Amino acid sequence: METGARTPTNDGEIPWNPLEDLSLEQLRQRTSIKWRAHPSDVLPLWVAEMDVRLAPAVADALHRAIDAGDTGYPAGTAYAEALGAYAAQQWGWDGFAVSRTALVPDVMMGVVAVLRLVTDPGDAVVVNPPVYAPFYAFVSHDARRIVEAPLADDHRISLASLEAAFQRARAQGSKVAYLLSNPHNPTGTVHTREELTAVAQLARSYRVRVVSDEIHAPLVLPGARFTPYLSVPGSEDAFALTSASKGWNLAGLKAALAMAGPEAAADLRRMPEEVSHGPSHLGIIAHTAAYRDGQDWLMALIRGLDANRALLGKLVATHLPGIRYQPPEGTYLAWLDCRRLGLEADLTGEVGHGELAVVSDLAGVAQMFLDRAHVALSSGHVFGPGGAGHVRLNFATSPDILTEAVTRMGQAVRDLQQA
Repeated sequence: METGARTPTNDGEIPWNPLEDLSLEQLRQRTSIKWRAHPSDVLPLWVAEMDVRLAPAVADALHRAIDAGDTGYPAGTAYAEALGAYAAQQWGWDGFAVSRTALVPDVMMGVVAVLRLVTDPGDAVVVNPPVYAPFYAFVSHDARRIVEAPLADDHRISLASLEAAFQRARAQGSKVAYLLSNPHNPTGTVHTREELTAVAQLARSYRVRVVSDEIHAPLVLPGARFTPYLSVPGSEDAFALTSASKGWNLAGLKAALAMAGPEAAADLRRMPEEVSHGPSHLGIIAHTAAYRDGQDWLMALIRGLDANRALLGKLVATHLPGIRYQPPEGTYLAWLDCRRLGLEADLTGEVGHGELAVVSDLAGVAQMFLDRAHVALSSGHVFGPGGAGHVRLNFATSPDILTEAVTRMGQAVRDLQQA
């Protein structure tokens, strides 16, 4: 597989693209779930891992720690300090407070820990489907009830739907939380400051505690701007959770931060001490280095993702004209509406085991592409109502792999239609 073409900049230089560093043969040597869940002839565009090397700043920090034998227990607030400086520089957020943060193992374990602070078993947690599948699994497995406020047809938050869900949840229980995906997974919607301010006002009026999952915050693409939920008026009693995991491809190096608004600080202090024992020391070192010294690498990555976002639009138009593609504003995830293909299955029952559920046992569109095109995608049904007939495609790969995958998908659809 040859290296994809790159467009020179105004000064004639060809910008470096981290997504072009590794060949398919090199990627197949990886032992992570993305490259081990399916046979070697499958192109895996499903789970949220990127096909990149570590950012040099992160790799250097880890090498220094290994060389020094610095593999003990974590200490200090360097991680939170690095995130605070990054947030001020990149998002203009000067309200970040290190004193209102807590270490958690990863974002979803942190979500569970925070929900335990503000809800009790049997209480309601509102979500916006289609939404990240572990929201369903983690919340329901912790004995909370899901109340759904579906996104609007344009993939944005519907305030009317959200208010109706708040009313239902408030009528059924004493405590209510709202688990927000910001930016939204799987649609790639980046909520605006105006939208989040309206959400905060609504949540305050119904006494709903907002918990914002902001793991994709560094991955906002040109044309949109990320707004930290805790930076909008009305969010003072809310929480947010984030890490460098998605932005710098650090899923295997566990460490995340929970953040509290000023009125939620006392709640965060009630978090059990053992929760902070989950992150690894090397994970904290890696995430700290990413926020502190990894901006240049991230900028190069975002240029590559932006180019792939546009490339995917052209590929879909050429090879999959029956599929609707709304380019995401953030993340590296494309939410493809395949309902016009007529392949969606009647999939019922409990939403699977989250994003890591292998799609090989699923019917419908994702299964068809796996069987006929040897391309692994995330099946839309696991993201809740509104997901059937959709697939989520991870375009954080090389342009060549992306082109090959969509070409295969198009051929599979044509073969099926001609059968």
